[in-house]
Amino acid sequence: MDRRDMLILTGSLATALSAIPMATAAATSDVPAGFKGPYIDLTTPKGSVNAAVRIDANLDESKQKWSSVSGIVCGVTDGAALKDLFGFEVVSVARNWAQPDGSHRVLHREAIFYTDLATGDILRSWKNPYIDEAVEVVDVINDPWNHFFAEQVKVFEPDYGGLNKSAPKPPKPFSNNFIDAGNGMVHNRTSINLYYKAALQPDTWPRESSGTMNRVSEFFTTAVKLADLQNPDKTSVLHTGSWARVTPWLPWMLMGQAPGHIVYHSTHHSFDSLDGFKPKVRSHCEKLYPHMLEAPPKAFWDKPNLSSLEVYAKTQKPKPPKKP
Repeated sequence: MDRRDMLILTGSLATALSAIPMATAAATSDVPAGFKGPYIDLTTPKGSVNAAVRIDANLDESKQKWSSVSGIVCGVTDGAALKDLFGFEVVSVARNWAQPDGSHRVLHREAIFYTDLATGDILRSWKNPYIDEAVEVVDVINDPWNHFFAEQVKVFEPDYGGLNKSAPKPPKPFSNNFIDAGNGMVHNRTSINLYYKAALQPDTWPRESSGTMNRVSEFFTTAVKLADLQNPDKTSVLHTGSWARVTPWLPWMLMGQAPGHIVYHSTHHSFDSLDGFKPKVRSHCEKLYPHMLEAPPKAFWDKPNLSSLEVYAKTQKPKPPKKP
């Protein structure tokens, strides 16, 4: 799939998945005050691209932008309330690369670390209460996870290296689908629901794989100040919001094909310096993955965006059967 086919509707979250609008902006005849100027017209593809790049990165290509996601992962099993299992923290960094045709490539990478709920420490091992076993925790290193914005884009679902196959769709004008949230704020709400072949198949990964297929849903809300979007002096616009994900058990949990799944729920934020990260999270990243605090070089644009499960399959080995 060509990177020009990418459609990132949120531009707000490190996982940076394509998404399908949950709500659209008001009709042109009833546009909220401030949507059509004075700097950009948010009802047009050109204005939407400008806003998306400033939310996701920075129009000033000499500057980077960092984002964090912080939340909790819950376990879901039949006949029981959801169980808080561990926390998670995302480290994300992006840099804009404007193209001669008016499109924008955003060079981006992200890491996900799992944390102890009581202390906030980064987990290296975790006692899985479902199987009464200590398991090794595996960090997620998505390098790169690039984004693309253009006035005309093809709507697509992420293909995950060809694992998720969907029918091609015609190009459409790009829109952030902003809605007026009141108090000078605008929201962008998107979601995605996928069902595709798993990168980890149970015949090879009996303890890590939850089954032959993956069912994943993600839900994003991004909030920004309308005054910031209409301020030409702001080449980058800070945002906040929420993210939720429903997904199979993580492979390192070693749940195999046990019934159930996990739910992520979190808040996300962006900032213009490394000081925005929690000290423990930044320290862990600086120690083990210092490159993940810098946006990737332009040469990384030609590298594929791989899902965390694809990366796991490339970097890990199947665990031996559990001892009786």
